[in-house]
Amino acid sequence: MWQFILGSAGFLLYFIYDINSIKKKNTFFQKFFAWGTVLVALSLVMELWLSWGQCQHRIGRIIGFGTGALCFLALLIYTLFFALPFEETYCEENKLRAAYTEGVYGLCRHPGVLWFAGAYLCMWGMFGGWRQGIYFLLMIFWNYLYIIFQDLWTFPQTFFNYREYQKTTPFLMPNRDSIKKCLYSIRKQ
Repeated sequence: MWQFILGSAGFLLYFIYDINSIKKKNTFFQKFFAWGTVLVALSLVMELWLSWGQCQHRIGRIIGFGTGALCFLALLIYTLFFALPFEETYCEENKLRAAYTEGVYGLCRHPGVLWFAGAYLCMWGMFGGWRQGIYFLLMIFWNYLYIIFQDLWTFPQTFFNYREYQKTTPFLMPNRDSIKKCLYSIRKQ
């Protein structure tokens, strides 16, 4: 049960961080993104620990889905922390700036959500079970709500070119043109 509470609290801290970045710009709340990430990661570790103790240890299932989960987690970490300028994105006070539209951010406006969902679905696949499913689906749901909030409220006020970005790049599901744009910008680098 604690993993549900900690993960949900982590996403609540993400929302507070975003609101603060636009409205108050209080330095105390600027740390909420990092604290939220710690809570979400802690909740995941707790869920994996509990699930490992209850699973039937089907090695093929664990290796197959575990490999998928690791690949998606690697993509998520890359997308959130290496595809963007870290200091400017997470540490400095948010000031009006341009949205990053190259690389994976040419694929769709919120590629991290795809990788997050893929990782969490693979982890559910590793263990199965209804309780595990409820946990993993709840975390995917919170993440989806968070990016809707960002897309509609936070980012249009943070990035001067976000409305144009919304017109040229799909919200979540890549299309043929966005895949081409992504691959082109990656090759160009």
